[in-house]
Amino acid sequence: MATATVLRTESPDRWKYLNNILTRSGPYSDEVFVPGDGPKEFLAGTKILVIGAGGLGCEILKNLALSGFKDIHVIDMDTIDISNLNRQFLFREADVGKSKAEVAAAFVMKRVRGVNITPFNCAIQDKDDDYYRQFKIVVCGLDSVEARRWISSTLVDLVDPEDPESVIPLIDGGTEGFKGQARVMIPTFSCCYECTLDMLTPRAAVPLCTLASIPRQPAHCIEWASVIQWPKEKGDLKMDTDDPEHISWLYTQALARAKEFNIPGVTYAMTQGVVKNIIPAIASTNAIIAASCCNEALKLATTAAPYLDNYMMYTGDESIYTYTFQHEKKPECPVCGNLPQKLEINPELTLEELMEKLQERPETTLRKPSLRAGGKTLYFQSPPQLEEQTRPNLKKKVKELMGDGDELTVSDPGMPFVLRFVLSFT
Repeated sequence: MATATVLRTESPDRWKYLNNILTRSGPYSDEVFVPGDGPKEFLAGTKILVIGAGGLGCEILKNLALSGFKDIHVIDMDTIDISNLNRQFLFREADVGKSKAEVAAAFVMKRVRGVNITPFNCAIQDKDDDYYRQFKIVVCGLDSVEARRWISSTLVDLVDPEDPESVIPLIDGGTEGFKGQARVMIPTFSCCYECTLDMLTPRAAVPLCTLASIPRQPAHCIEWASVIQWPKEKGDLKMDTDDPEHISWLYTQALARAKEFNIPGVTYAMTQGVVKNIIPAIASTNAIIAASCCNEALKLATTAAPYLDNYMMYTGDESIYTYTFQHEKKPECPVCGNLPQKLEINPELTLEELMEKLQERPETTLRKPSLRAGGKTLYFQSPPQLEEQTRPNLKKKVKELMGDGDELTVSDPGMPFVLRFVLSFT
């Protein structure tokens, strides 16, 4: 079977259908498109980065290699788990425990001659700006909102208004069961990922008082372990939701909490699902969304057709439906905009209640926010000394700490930027 695959990829007809697109103009060709000799001419110098080598990432790597891209990098910090094998088709049982990026790269290079895939088993935050500057296109197949926000913000920051080559398009794919979306973001020209946060299904926010005193569900016990107990016992140690030891510690703490309040149902799998916000994946949805992302990469690299402008959504739970629309930039976007957001609040709220309301807002997705206003530190989560020093402010009313019209800045470990709000007392 492997021999047959290699023969097909090396046959004279390998690029037959792609040549039909690249060697002549067509009714859908972009106005700047100039026909060439085929994929070798258009794609030879197009270095492309794939972030994520999971369900979407496997499909994306395979599609890009078979589309003629020769120089691909892939980053994924995860290792292969037995549960991945039902849909992440580049992995086998013998690969369990190995790096996803390394195994996926080796598999594709073995099957598709001429492609060079460089894998990195690390977090995207481990790479510096110079690393990202070398790419023409970045394609995301991530399952993390935080990682998407980080790479979107990073690519916006890399843009130099005097250098058109500094604009690196970001193609983002995402799936949730039978639903998915693909989008193309041109940093500073179109909306960034931050502009679209209000389209996310908001994660149910649980007040800290409920977690701390009266948990009612298994998830409350798990959230208590991760949000309250981890900082209390582990201090500044950053929680790694991919580390089995960290998950086991949270599970043990949550189970003890659940027994204390007679709440059944806390399991290791549920603990992992709550802290990682895991959503079931379906292979067919991954294939459709990955195909859309790679189609956009080919269009951006060759200009053979206009690229997506800028958001395509797909649903397949009741028949098949797709819809494309242009999501506009937000002037008050903290990443690509320049205006602070207006925040209407009751001045009688305590600072702790204000923080809880901020965490409930779908466009913020805050977990451990720190606040400043009027040049003063209102509350900082870390280091412990500063947290202890600013903790009394949590019980004070907003009007005691800030004034109507003041600018409030909010930072969070999960955000590579600062949120800015102008307060309006109601």
